[in-house]
Amino acid sequence: MTASRDPQDKDQAQAPLIEHLIELRSRLIRAVIAVLVIFLGLYAFANDIYSFVAQPLMALLPEGSQMIATEVASPFLAPFKLTLVVAVFIAVPFVLHQAWAFIAPGLYDNEKRLAIPLLVSSVALFYAGAAFAYYVVFPLLFQFFTQTGPEDVAVMTDINQYLNFVLKLFFAFGVAFEIPIATFLLIYSGATTVESLSKKRPYIVLGCFVIGMLLTPPDVISQSLLAVPMYLLYEVGILFGRLVKRKSAEEDDEDTESDEP
Repeated sequence: MTASRDPQDKDQAQAPLIEHLIELRSRLIRAVIAVLVIFLGLYAFANDIYSFVAQPLMALLPEGSQMIATEVASPFLAPFKLTLVVAVFIAVPFVLHQAWAFIAPGLYDNEKRLAIPLLVSSVALFYAGAAFAYYVVFPLLFQFFTQTGPEDVAVMTDINQYLNFVLKLFFAFGVAFEIPIATFLLIYSGATTVESLSKKRPYIVLGCFVIGMLLTPPDVISQSLLAVPMYLLYEVGILFGRLVKRKSAEEDDEDTESDEP
């Protein structure tokens, strides 16, 4: 017959879990407060922020044209929603810092040395993807859309529909620019090898265009503007993975030589 577990041992086992949950709640509250503080600071400029995001389209519309609101609450909700998204966007480094502070005590020293550059790189790449979408993709995309329609059709875009469209592209390009991090982690963890990924290039190219088709509007230009950078970033990930593997191999060789009598 199995002996019953000592209640004191059970309480001691539950104590660390409760402490972790309390710390997790504290980290989440800090992250939410940071987002709210930034949002409150930006809300006074909500309309200016929306005008900035709408500029790539407004610059291509005929003189005197303007965007419209087809819903009663859209003039308030669209800038409000965009300001909240921008607040989260700005607070990402602080949010990731809170996540890092929560998981760091359980990592080894070598894992910490690798995790910090990866976190910084992932944030920088996400910002770079959003900037690429705004400064490169939007002008080309909106120029194509505004010039290919019939001449007797006036372009009058709804502010809420436009916001949903650009947020989708911001997110798509931000995530797409994380490909080097994902590729590097796959190689570093041993889940795959540089040689294996190099042989799968034709499938990766096809996959990039399929993802571009799913995440962007149904036109060749926007799909290509997402698919081509995705593939180039995939090659960057392979390059860094090859460099890190080579460095690890050299360090192993040095350790082996130092161990020899």
